[in-house]
Amino acid sequence: MKSLEELKALREKMKSQVEIREDDANALRVVVGMATCGIAAGARPVLTAFSNGVQERGLRGVSVVQTGCIGLCQYEPIVEIHAAGGEKTTYVQVTADMVDEIIAQHIVNGKPVNKYTIEAQRIG
Repeated sequence: MKSLEELKALREKMKSQVEIREDDANALRVVVGMATCGIAAGARPVLTAFSNGVQERGLRGVSVVQTGCIGLCQYEPIVEIHAAGGEKTTYVQVTADMVDEIIAQHIVNGKPVNKYTIEAQRIG
């Protein structure tokens, strides 16, 4: 740190990261299962990819949070997206490589990526 301006810029960057991780009931919520089974299956990079993707796009009204066990260990990592109106979409076996597509299609454009959902896994 060489100046007060650098410190202020760092403060604003960190503040925006914290806001993304706050659980706002009125926001679209991205919930990543982070129980032991989820972490073992790779949920930590998925959580990071969602947090970074939302922040990089400057998306407002979107919170990225973690939860414990969702109860479907064979489908981990699991991500649930809860719309402000209450509709829930469950994505399964999510990888960090899938996150950009989910953000672009579902979060930005409101169209779930059906091929990654639990319904597609049960049918296929």
